[in-house]
Formats: sequence, structure tokens, C-alpha cells
Amino acid sequence: MRFLDDSEAAVLAAVAALAEGNPFLTERVEAEQQALGETFVATGPVWHAEADLAGLHPNLDTLRAIVEELAPRLRDRLVRGAKARREELVHYEGLVRHLLYMRYEGCFLALILRAEAGEPTTRRVAEYRAFARDLAHFCDLPKVTLPASSSAPHLFAWGYQIRRAFHHTFRQIYGGSMAAARLRAAVWQSIFTHDAQRYRRALWDRMSDVPTLITGASGTGKELVARAIGLSRYVPFDARSQCFTQDFASSFHAVNLSALSPTLIESELFGHRRGAFTGAVEDRVGWLEACGAHGTVFLDEIGDLDPGVQVKLLRVLQSRGFQRIGETEERRFEGKIIAATHRDLDAEMEAGRFRPDFYYRLCADRIETPSLHEQLAGAPEELGRLLPILAQRIAGDEEGPALAAEAEHWIRQHLGEDYAWPGNVRELEQCVRNVLVRGAYVPPRPSRASGEDLAALLVEGRLSADELVRRYCTQVYARVGSYEETARRLGLDRRTVKAKIDPERLAALREDA
Repeated sequence: MRFLDDSEAAVLAAVAALAEGNPFLTERVEAEQQALGETFVATGPVWHAEADLAGLHPNLDTLRAIVEELAPRLRDRLVRGAKARREELVHYEGLVRHLLYMRYEGCFLALILRAEAGEPTTRRVAEYRAFARDLAHFCDLPKVTLPASSSAPHLFAWGYQIRRAFHHTFRQIYGGSMAAARLRAAVWQSIFTHDAQRYRRALWDRMSDVPTLITGASGTGKELVARAIGLSRYVPFDARSQCFTQDFASSFHAVNLSALSPTLIESELFGHRRGAFTGAVEDRVGWLEACGAHGTVFLDEIGDLDPGVQVKLLRVLQSRGFQRIGETEERRFEGKIIAATHRDLDAEMEAGRFRPDFYYRLCADRIETPSLHEQLAGAPEELGRLLPILAQRIAGDEEGPALAAEAEHWIRQHLGEDYAWPGNVRELEQCVRNVLVRGAYVPPRPSRASGEDLAALLVEGRLSADELVRRYCTQVYARVGSYEETARRLGLDRRTVKAKIDPERLAALREDA
């Protein structure tokens, strides 16, 4: 008996790819089209939060119906003795995982919404028994050994992690531009790596060993990226108690390093013993100790960290060991480190303010957040998508739409599409507040260009590659006054030139001309 016909094989491979793939990459669209055939509905390559999650994607219900029909049919053939190649069995397992995820997605989402309402998520999950029965029905087959079978508790925890990762990435990182889509895809890879099958098999309990470094200008959403990663970590499921072992919502600990002195930073991170310093009136557990094996410590503005504390954190990253202030007892950090900075760490290392050995321990996984200018340069209509979100947050549901329309009209009339938004989304939000209060927004006045000569900076090696491109694009554009001509002279794409223009430097160059 033949296990698959040609059309079924194509659908099975596509569904398996969807089960293991990155939902924010454009490859998802290709896999959906292959799985759905003529019933596929084209919706564009960028999946983002423009509408309510329910009913957002018209292909999901069709895909669910196909999976629900195909999985029992293939199981029946295996039970009746159909011979399947190893690759076909691997794809069959992917189909089953996708089926189970779709069936129990509502259970996982309910837990997420419970956490957002401030309720614990470590209570008994009644749906697990049905999940385990469904898994056994499709995978515990007579005379068939599936090549990559996983236990029910592990797959239940994996499905819960997938749903949390999608929820937090989809909901916290806004934007319909390709720059925003690439950022969401990069966040997904930070959680599951580029090979989700290998992650599910062997890496789910090892990713705490890989720190994540988030770089980007102020106001580009670095903490949102950190939260999406930290709140999406794997949480084991205990089959005996039928509970998840940790409440994910309380496992993310953010520390703003630029707001604390070195002593307070050490106390916050490592903890201290009573009497270790003035004001230490009782023992304190630091975040590294409180984090837990499946938690995350987010170190914001790592570029401002004192070199002495860098040495101590370097030891944590190398050996996982640390001591409370005033103690000699060795303790072990079990969680994950995520760090962020707006500073150019290459320049900071060259200036001797940031240790290279510390940097190379941090940069195993690096994400760069795009500026608002980069997002709008690739998709000018994105302004009309972001403003309603900000306006609703500022003025509420009733007045939000009108405020968004008023702000967009003012921006297009007075700032134009070429305004670079040096303060990024934070500046855009304050612009909306200004329009609400004053009916207008006055951008910060650009500072005059420094007298530093570009050639001298090049000779001295004091510019990063990105800063060099920005300065050169700005200088040529200031001279020729055209994106097209600047792009032609530099051999770059027009959109790249537009995204790289530094508005403050441009204004200063024009003022000095």
C-alpha cells in the first residue's frame, strides 16, 4: 500500500515546513501557497498587528481544515501497513505537531491572557490529558517507529512556547514595513534559532547559555524586543501535577544600568549580605539569583556599565558563578542574559570604555532594531499605521482615531515624508502628545556639525562602517540635493540613501554652506 500520492506529499511537506518554520519570514507565504493550492488567499508578505488576532489571517481556517482531514487519513494508512520512507515519517510527525498545536492553541492563549490579567499560570491544565491522548492516537502506532517522536509533556511545553513567542513578537513589535518584519523574524530566531527542529530536539534547555545583545538608537524598541524574547522562553510541563513549572510572566527582570551607581548595580544583580555596605540593613537576593533556570535578566544600557562591574559580569557569562556582595559563598546563575545599548560598542571598545572580552561574550546573538526613519523610508504608509496605535494609547478608544488623523495631517503638512525622526518612535509619540495639547509639534533644533574633518576621522579609524556610510551619504546629498543623484554617485539604492541621511548633520551642513 502506498503511503502518499504526489499531491499529498507536496501538502505534507508544506505543512511540516509551516510547523517548524519562522512565521515572520516570507518563506511562510510560499509554504502556505503550496499547502493550500487554489484556496490560498494572498495577503502580502508581512504579518503584523493591524487587526484583532482572531480572523487576522484568512488562510488559517483553511489550513486547519486540511490538516484535520489529512492527519487521520495518513494515520489509518500507517496502521493498515503502508510503507513510508523516513523523510515521509518525519513530515508526518510535523503534520501531527501542527494539528495538535492548532487544536490546543486556545488553551495556550487562555494561559497567556490569564498572565496578562495578573493571574498565576502554574495551576493544573486540564486540557493536557486530551493532548496526551491525541498525541498517542497519532504517534503510538503498531509496527511503526517514528524517527523523531517526543514526549507529551515536552510537546505541550513546546506548543505553549510557540504560542507565547507569536503572541509577544506579534503584539509588541509593531509595523508593516519590511524592516519591522525582519526584526520580528530575527526575534523568532533568537528564541528558536534558525533550525526549529534542532531546537525542539536538543536546544530547548540550552538557550540560556546564549546571551542576546540588542543594539539600536534610543526609542527604537529595544526593551520590547527583549521582553518578546524573555517572555517566550521554554517552560517545562510536569505531567504528574499537570502544571507548568514556572510562571513566565514573573520571570523577566529588567535593570536599567544607566540609572544606577556601580554599587547599586552590583547589589541589584548579585545581591548582598547584611552589613556589606552602608545601608545594607538586611540580606538581599539579587536578580541573578532570583531569576531561575527559565528566567531572563535584561541589562538595559549595557554600554554605560562601569568596567569593574563588566569584569564581574564577564565571569557570570564565562562560568555562571557569582557571589553576593560581602559573601564568599559561590552561587550559580541559571537563567539567560539579554543586554541592550544605543552606544556604538566598537567605538566604546576603541576608547577603552568597554572590554573586548566582555563584548565577545555578549555578541553570540545580536539583533539591531531599525530606526523609525528606516521603517518609513521603505514604507511611507507605515506612518498611518503607527499613529492610531499611539493615539489610542494617549487619548483612548473614543478619541484615538480623530487624534491620529489630526496628527498625521499636521505631520504631512509641516514635516513631510523626508523628516528623519531622530528620536524614533519615542519622538513620534511625543509629537502626537504635542498635537493633542498644542495642535502643533516643534522638532528639536539640530546642532551645528562638528568641525571634525571626515578625511581625518578616516585616517584615524574613528568611524564605524555604518557611521561612515551615514556621513558620506549626508555629505553628498547636501551637495547634490537629490536622492537619485546621490544613489547614482555612490552606487547605492535610492531607499538606502534615504534611510542613511542624518537630518541633524544635513541641516548643519546646509547652514554652513
